[in-house]
Amino acid sequence: MGSIRLLSGAEQVAAHLRGEVLRERWSGTVPGIHQLAAELGVNHKTVKAALHLLEREGVLAGQGAGRRRRIEARAGGHSPRPLRVAILAGEDSDKRQNYMIQLQHALTEAGNSAFFAPGALMELGMNVRRVSKLVDRTEADAWVVASGSREVIEWFSRQETPSFALFGRRRGLPIAAVGPDKLPAYAAAVRRLASLGHQRIVLLVRPERRRPVPGTIELGFLAELERHGISTGSYNLPDWEDNPESFHRCLDALFQVTPPSAMILAEPPLLVAALQFCGSRGIRVPDDVSLLCGDPDPDFAWCRPSVAHIRWDSRPWVRRVVGWAANVSRGKDDWRQTLTKAEFVEGGTIGPVPKGAVTG
Repeated sequence: MGSIRLLSGAEQVAAHLRGEVLRERWSGTVPGIHQLAAELGVNHKTVKAALHLLEREGVLAGQGAGRRRRIEARAGGHSPRPLRVAILAGEDSDKRQNYMIQLQHALTEAGNSAFFAPGALMELGMNVRRVSKLVDRTEADAWVVASGSREVIEWFSRQETPSFALFGRRRGLPIAAVGPDKLPAYAAAVRRLASLGHQRIVLLVRPERRRPVPGTIELGFLAELERHGISTGSYNLPDWEDNPESFHRCLDALFQVTPPSAMILAEPPLLVAALQFCGSRGIRVPDDVSLLCGDPDPDFAWCRPSVAHIRWDSRPWVRRVVGWAANVSRGKDDWRQTLTKAEFVEGGTIGPVPKGAVTG
């Protein structure tokens, strides 16, 4: 289970002010920074930061220096209405992720009714027909869809009920979305591996990231390998079905003839499975193979050696979804797609290419 993240002072003040706005305590504008600071008994810098958060959410709108912020939630004659927001997780275990719990709480604090839809996309096989049936029998005014395939997100983008893509293959589709900008982080990871002598580098991702064609991140990974003079092919982005048996058969095939010297596992469950695979076969990490995870996980803090991975701050995601819900609640169209910064974190699971390893 993920660790609990305490809200900052600014986030606590923002939650309080958001509730006051939705209860229509003020009309037109909110009081100034110093007045609010005196009322709440907090530093004016904390209030200023909280107001900036509410601006990014779309709850408030700035009107220039020295002027009070306008209550945007009631602009244009639309009063905000509570939404029933259904959150469709990628996997059932995702519902226990810290950022998912934060998202549900933030939407609720904003006056909505937020709940996890029964099941998850992986349980539904990313099957649009099965997803459609789930949506039909779920009473919701808006949907947040996590880690959807291209087909699933495209289907949601065509529905009348507003929907939001929380990462997944959403680029270029008319749907509001947010996710980490992994391309620079993946490039940094490949550069580091190449500097350590690695040329047989493999990226293992789920089928929806490879089919019908590789996604932006996967294509960027292959392009970065080419930039380092590494010829690419199906070896670098192998195909496997979305089940443990197929995943382990893929690993068996990879290590049968010319083992990879480095593997990037797109998600923590895949990393854990790869570590178990290596341990059961006497393959040492990182002495024999370097491992890197494409996502962060709170459990990595307990690992020794530390796990090399790509990380980001999920708080902007939560704020973006809450802001989108506020726009929807007042009848405002919002299809903006946002990328947040991601970074490569070097850990003890990567090292120099093994001596005597085949590098070509």
